[in-house]
Amino acid sequence: MEKRGVRAEPNTYFWLLEGCLNNGSLLDAKRVHSRILKLGFDGDRALGDRLLRVYVGLGDMWDALKLFDDMPHRSIESWNCLISGWLAKKAYRNALGVFLRSLREGAGIDRFTFSSGLKACGGCGVSFDLVRQIHAKIVRYGCASDLIVGNPLIDLYSKNGRIESARLVFDELGFKDSVSWVAMLSGFSQNGLAEEAMCLFVRMRCLGVMPTPYVISSVLSACTKSEAFELGRQVQGQIYKWGFMSETFVGNALITLYSRCGNLRAAEQVFREMDNLDGVTYNSLISGHAQRGDGNVAIRFFKEMHFSGFKPDTVTVASLLSACAFIGALEKGKQLHSYVVKSGFSSDMIIEGSLLDLYVKCADIETSRELFNSTNKENVVLWNVMLVAYGQMGDLPESFKLFSQMKVAGVQPNEYTYPSIIRTCTSFEAIHLGEQIHSQIVKTGFDLSVYVSSVLIDMYAKCGRLGVAHDILEQLMEEDVVSWTAMIAGYAQHELYIEALSVFRDMQVRGIRSDHIGLSSALSACSGIQAMKQGLQIHAQAVISGYSMDLSIGNALISHYARCGLIREAYAAFEAVEDKDEVSWNGLISGFAQSGHCEESLKVFVKMNQVGVRANVITYAPLVSASANLADVKQGKQIHARMIKTGHDLETETGNALVTLYSKCGIIKDAKREFFEMSDRNEVTWNAMITGYSQHGFGREALELFEDMKRERLKPNHITFIAILCACSHVGLVDEGMKFFKSINEEHNLIPRPDHYACVVDMLGRAGQLDRARAFIEEMPISPTAMVWRALLSACRVHKNIEIGEFAAQHLLELEPNDSANYVLISNIYAVARRWGNRDKIRLLMKNRGVKKEPGRSWIEVNNSIHAFFVGDRLHPLSDKIYTFLEELNDRATEIGYIQDHNSFLHDIEQEQKDPTAYIHSEKLAVAFGLISLSPTMPIRVIKNLRVCNDCHNWMKFVSRIAKRAVVVRDTYRFHHFEGGVCSCKDYW
Repeated sequence: MEKRGVRAEPNTYFWLLEGCLNNGSLLDAKRVHSRILKLGFDGDRALGDRLLRVYVGLGDMWDALKLFDDMPHRSIESWNCLISGWLAKKAYRNALGVFLRSLREGAGIDRFTFSSGLKACGGCGVSFDLVRQIHAKIVRYGCASDLIVGNPLIDLYSKNGRIESARLVFDELGFKDSVSWVAMLSGFSQNGLAEEAMCLFVRMRCLGVMPTPYVISSVLSACTKSEAFELGRQVQGQIYKWGFMSETFVGNALITLYSRCGNLRAAEQVFREMDNLDGVTYNSLISGHAQRGDGNVAIRFFKEMHFSGFKPDTVTVASLLSACAFIGALEKGKQLHSYVVKSGFSSDMIIEGSLLDLYVKCADIETSRELFNSTNKENVVLWNVMLVAYGQMGDLPESFKLFSQMKVAGVQPNEYTYPSIIRTCTSFEAIHLGEQIHSQIVKTGFDLSVYVSSVLIDMYAKCGRLGVAHDILEQLMEEDVVSWTAMIAGYAQHELYIEALSVFRDMQVRGIRSDHIGLSSALSACSGIQAMKQGLQIHAQAVISGYSMDLSIGNALISHYARCGLIREAYAAFEAVEDKDEVSWNGLISGFAQSGHCEESLKVFVKMNQVGVRANVITYAPLVSASANLADVKQGKQIHARMIKTGHDLETETGNALVTLYSKCGIIKDAKREFFEMSDRNEVTWNAMITGYSQHGFGREALELFEDMKRERLKPNHITFIAILCACSHVGLVDEGMKFFKSINEEHNLIPRPDHYACVVDMLGRAGQLDRARAFIEEMPISPTAMVWRALLSACRVHKNIEIGEFAAQHLLELEPNDSANYVLISNIYAVARRWGNRDKIRLLMKNRGVKKEPGRSWIEVNNSIHAFFVGDRLHPLSDKIYTFLEELNDRATEIGYIQDHNSFLHDIEQEQKDPTAYIHSEKLAVAFGLISLSPTMPIRVIKNLRVCNDCHNWMKFVSRIAKRAVVVRDTYRFHHFEGGVCSCKDYW
């Protein structure tokens, strides 16, 4: 054309530039640009825009920018072209700069300009104030309802967590395309609002909008995150209907859904139906099996992936290592380690962490340390894994040493570092070390982390520092269910059940939805205080929340109803649990034993054996306690024999129960043997033995054992001092007892409880120091309980002190107007003093108030059967023989000095109308029956529900001498061992 002398026009160069763009020749484009400048066509607006488009299209952004700056007239298309060019290069800041420049210069802006500007904002993470300003400009330009602008604005708001703003933009759109729906669905899903995402999908279908594969993928992702697996299964049906299974990413989303819910069979079915597979497909299946602990299956898919030509990536190998760690497959893990080295993945941070986690979980600490030493020490995750490793090994010193090395190496701890070492402190109850870590947490600002705070709360709560734990809870910026649950569990663990339920109520008031752990802890607290009504409410809440089938909730309900004595409800809760474990059975056994239904507890144990469930230490301890409460030493010995066979007799908890068993059954020698044969004794062990000595009248031995306990550097508690004070009371050691009482607070920093005050009053009263006892009560810093007044009144009956007795009776009847024992005590005081009128008034008051005297009752076991006797009982089949034998015993006892104490019958009979010799107490009948029924070598063991009277006590001393048999009587106060005419209490009881 030039050779012929034909002059080129701007349109000629316009098409030449188009050819350069199509051919991708930047050099030819620059030559054409040179000709344009020579011919003076550079002022042509259309030619300038085309030239800018060519430079941008060929990637020469700096020449494009220079051209743009030299252009005399810039059209909207020019601005949009330059911004789009920078976006294509992912130079988001450059793109944003051009966009903001267009705003400043007041250039023409259209919807495409705003769309590109929003994409630039999303790429470089600008401040949200700028996004709001741009949004305001969009509204002012009338582009708010335009798809081109609305879709990226929805995406931008969603990615920045401003989901409500995104929702407003979405709702303002006049027309929504598939991109709009995908953006909004993805936004909900990314922000954890899976339910909203699914509702939006339903809304979309109701409007008749046909979903795209990307929409379906977003919905499946939402179903996975919200665990709405049934809805995901329904979506799968639509996928088949619309033919979307040909899309690989849709199939992958389905596999992920089923893998997460544990339905790996369905995941594999989708896998087999997919036409096109990729690495993500295999990774989803491998990860799913790894999370479920199916290590062998995960490895099988790994091999299949390799044979199919897909190269495993770090995600694949990390999932496989996780699977091996889960099932403890150390050898397979080592094979993977070799593959990692050969494949060049060994320096990858994720792989390093997974390898270290494998060796830690397989307890190969040496290899773990070697691997750790060879890795990049700047990776804080590896330090965290090693801290967990030493914590699992129970090596607290090494944990702190590693933590110190971490600081020396300059590695900054993160929010997962501190919890690792705090948990180790918690397991060792090393509260002082934990406090040091807490101070560092505060200095580094991690005390604002909800995760760190929850672990701190757990530590302080478990170590008994509940006030500190509650302060941390109150300072939390977020409402974290784990932290609140830890607080509830801490209070329940330390038997502060009212406080635990108070925190649970506060949690509900704040709108925090409790999980199954919180509900089970609250149920445990209800059990501790027999709060049946609250327990029913929590049961209903568990059902409403969908936790009714949860095993931990089921077991908590079993324990709750059993401990509250609700037998039918406990069995119903037990039957409702499908997969019963040892905890389920133990909940019934322990609960019934604690609520006094000891025979029911033993029945459950029999059923447990019949179905083949193995008993453990938690099973045996309450069983032994149940036998002790029933005084069924034979049953207790059978359980003891079973414990020896299974090796559970060596456990401290069962040993403690055995000491209590033999003590409560009157066999103090066996209790002593168990105590001294135990290799590991705790405070409960010592308390059980000291209490046993005390109840059996061995006060001196109890005090000696207490001194041994202190030499062992074991800290006495409230129960210890109750036993010690009782021991002093039973042997008349008043001065020693008062010193022990003062030491409770002065030496051991314990606050005396009402039981301790009652023990002191009993001790002073037994010693006849009634005035001192009354003065002690009047000086008490707390209000005297019924137990305190009853101890004083009982002493007044023994020492025939009517004045103080009436004083005590007045207070006692105010506190317990319906307890028959109180009226009997008062009545006996008047009867002993021959004040029959006063006695009759008490009887009349008792009658008017509808209070009935509890009848005296005694039990004795003969030939595996329990025989019970009442006062003057003649219902026993051998009653004639028993009464005949009793007459012989009385005659022989009278011959050697026995004289009946008539004062012991003054409440039971009318002194003027009945003969006391014909009114025989139940313990005499039981002893007589035992003597004629048991082998001469066997001791007589009797249990009575009331205190043994003076006459029966004296009579049994003579009987033990006549029959040359040991007679052991357990009443509500203590044990009496009669042998050779002497009682172990030395008549001081």
